[in-house]
Amino acid sequence: MVSMKDISAACGVSVATVSKALNDHKDVGEDTKSRIRQAAKEMGYFPNSSARALKTNKSYNIGVLFVDEAPQSGLTHEYFASILDSFKVTVEAKGYDITFINCNKVRKGRLSYLEHSRFRGVDGVLIACVDFTDKEVTELIDSDIPVVTIDYPADDRLAVISDNEKGIEELLKFVYAKGHRRIAYIYGQSGSLVTKTRLNKFKETAKELGLKIPDRFLIKGKYRDIPLAAKSTDELLDMKNRPTCIFYPDDYSAIGGMNEIKARGLNIPDDISIVGFDGSDIVAKIEPKLTTIIQDTRMMGRIAADNLINLIEKPGKTPKDHVVIEGILERGGSVGQVSAT
Repeated sequence: MVSMKDISAACGVSVATVSKALNDHKDVGEDTKSRIRQAAKEMGYFPNSSARALKTNKSYNIGVLFVDEAPQSGLTHEYFASILDSFKVTVEAKGYDITFINCNKVRKGRLSYLEHSRFRGVDGVLIACVDFTDKEVTELIDSDIPVVTIDYPADDRLAVISDNEKGIEELLKFVYAKGHRRIAYIYGQSGSLVTKTRLNKFKETAKELGLKIPDRFLIKGKYRDIPLAAKSTDELLDMKNRPTCIFYPDDYSAIGGMNEIKARGLNIPDDISIVGFDGSDIVAKIEPKLTTIIQDTRMMGRIAADNLINLIEKPGKTPKDHVVIEGILERGGSVGQVSAT
C-alpha cells in the first residue's frame, strides 16, 4: 500500500508537505499541490479514512434520514429526489460521503435513528421526507449531532424550506385574475406540515380576495396518488354548480384529474381549469402545459449541503436559521379565462 512517505520521497518534499497538499492547506503553493496530487494519483494512493478520522475527529461521512415507505413517495418523488441529488453532488465535492441511516422498523433489535447515526459515526444528518412527529426523529433532532431539516422548521435547528405560502398565494391570485370564483382544492395528507401551510394560506388568500370556498370544494387527498386524485375529481365534476378550476396537491396527482376530465369528454382549459404544484419534469410532457409552482430543488439541496457542512466545520459561527427558497409561477396553459361570476 502506497503511503504519504512514498509520495514525499517521489516528489522530494517532506511528509508534512504531502499531507498539507492533499488536505488543500493554504501554506502550500498551487504548483506543489498539483505535483503532489498527480504523483499520488499515479502511484495509486488512497487516504485511510480511519486514520483521517482519528486525526481530525471527523468521519467525513454525512447521514441522510429519508424514509421511503409509500409506493409513490420518497426516492420516487421527483421533488425530494432532486433535492437529494443536488445535496449529494455538493457534499461529495467537499470531500464527504453519504450514508443512509434509515432502519427497518419491524426488525427486532434494530437501532434507533440516533443510535444508527452514532454507530455510523456521521458528522451530521440531513432529514427529509419523514414523519417529524415520530419520537425517533425528534430524538435525533434534539441530539448534539448537527442537523439540517427539509421543509420542517424545527426549533434551534437549521431548516431549508420551500416557500409553500407564497407559492399557493401566487397560484390562487393568478387563477382569480383569470376570472375564476368557484375554485376547489384537493389537498395532501392532513398530517403534513406542508399541507397545513398550503391549506391555511389558500383559505387566507381566498378570504383576502373575497372568495367564499364551500367546504365541499375542499377535499382531502394524498400526494402523488393518481387514482385518489381521479376519484376526487369525479366527485367535484358530479356536483351541481361544479368548480371552474381545481387545485391538486402536486403535478403528479394532477395527471389523475386530467385523466378523469378527458374521460368525460371535457376539455382543459375550455371546460375546466386545473393547477398543480412542484414543477415536476412531467409538466413538460403534459398537454396543455400545467399551471404550477416550480420549486428550486437544486438550490434547496445545495444550500442544505453547504449549511450542514458549515455546522460541522464551523459550529459556533453558523446561524441556525430557516432558509426559505421561493418558487417560480409557471403559468402554463391549463387555466383558461372565464367570466367572473
